[in-house]
Amino acid sequence: MKFYLIVFYDYMSLRNFIISLINACMKTKIHFVTLLFCIVLLSTQFSLAQLPKETEAQKAERMKWWTDARFGMFIHWGLYALPARHEWVKNAERMTNEQYQKYFEMFNPDMWDPHEWAKMAKAAGMKYVVLTAKHHEGFCNFDSKFTDYKSTKTPFGRDIIKEYVEAFRAEGLKVGFYYSLIDWHHPDYTIDANHPQRQTADTAYTRLNKGRDMNKYREYIKNQVRELLTNYGEISVIWFDFSFPGKHGKGHDDWDSENLLKMVRSLQPGIIVDDRLDLDNVEGGWDFKSPEQEQVAKWPEVNGKRVPWETCQTFSGSWGYYRDENTWKSPAQLLELLIESVSKGGNLLLNVGPTARGNFDFRAQDRLKAMGEWMKYNSRSIYGCTQAPSGFTTPENTLLTYNPVTNRLYIHLLSYPLGSLTLTNMKDKVKYIQFLHDASEIRFRENDEAKNDLILSLPVLKPPTEIPVLEVFLK
Repeated sequence: MKFYLIVFYDYMSLRNFIISLINACMKTKIHFVTLLFCIVLLSTQFSLAQLPKETEAQKAERMKWWTDARFGMFIHWGLYALPARHEWVKNAERMTNEQYQKYFEMFNPDMWDPHEWAKMAKAAGMKYVVLTAKHHEGFCNFDSKFTDYKSTKTPFGRDIIKEYVEAFRAEGLKVGFYYSLIDWHHPDYTIDANHPQRQTADTAYTRLNKGRDMNKYREYIKNQVRELLTNYGEISVIWFDFSFPGKHGKGHDDWDSENLLKMVRSLQPGIIVDDRLDLDNVEGGWDFKSPEQEQVAKWPEVNGKRVPWETCQTFSGSWGYYRDENTWKSPAQLLELLIESVSKGGNLLLNVGPTARGNFDFRAQDRLKAMGEWMKYNSRSIYGCTQAPSGFTTPENTLLTYNPVTNRLYIHLLSYPLGSLTLTNMKDKVKYIQFLHDASEIRFRENDEAKNDLILSLPVLKPPTEIPVLEVFLK
């Protein structure tokens, strides 16, 4: 007698196998008791399956490239680039699938060059990129076997994800996917409080959701995520979005989040996963916290312990291309956002919403270029850096970052001082100081009045860089 070990990482794969087993047994007339025994064994194996466990040190090692990188690019690109008035336009304007269909029929980004995108991301100093494989509208930027609502069926006719992966890898960037748990197009996705056809009366939901089957939709999610994690090589990040449990909402049970994540971990063991599957209290249910459009007050903690985190931010107020948006942040604001994130131990994932022709908006290009110019000379204060140890006092109008490997402190001068800067209680800690952008020496002396303080002599003219950085070599 032969025995085989079969591992199931989700309910649907187990169910489908059992159905196949039943059909095979009926054909071969295997005894019912034997069949029942097999099913019990399979069900037990499935129920005992757990998410992979790892120590804090193992998790830190798995995520080291990500925490060292500190700066990534988010790209939100889909059919919503055509109306050009926010990626939630279908929701905000309560469009039906039929009304939204014209954007699918017109999608043809004829100027798209993924190699150009990759070069701009790299030049800006970004180390990893996350592109929308599917956003809430349900449109897929990849050649999925489980839908025709995809880029290869539009006039464009190409697998965007495939070309994206190849181009960005060629520039040495880590690649990741954003995948929306929400889907306003799928016929089995039940209408909820975030749906374009959302309702005010409870009875209306019952009527509108008649015939919709979330079991089928859960299988659809797993099928597509399996495609994404098997068809495009090593994937470094998967960004699920998002859960909203509660009345007429959706949480982990609606997505079958735990089994979905088991599948993800089995297919790509090294992958980094965000925290939006509604698995906050499940061990191994997430890798990092993801505050959105938020400058955190301090390093985020869970149960009193600091955790990896990344803030996702936009240039303006929209993730998708929004032609008339006029609240674009300046390069100085964006650089401060990056520095402040690192100064609290976090990453910045900065979003670009390309146009319907496949270009980065000129305002985005201007800001990426400005950030890249600063990063060219000052990236040492970002890569591999984190929050400064508690013993250092932050001077007024500055931000501190610290590299624990090189033992260097970086002082970012948000407002340029008039000739001098005082470092409190630093007399016995400093070996040498220089401007980071040109490695020119900064002379310092002991403060006559406060002997433990150092007074730095700075040039009167601000250096020709958006935010000057002092590199302090510590003893």
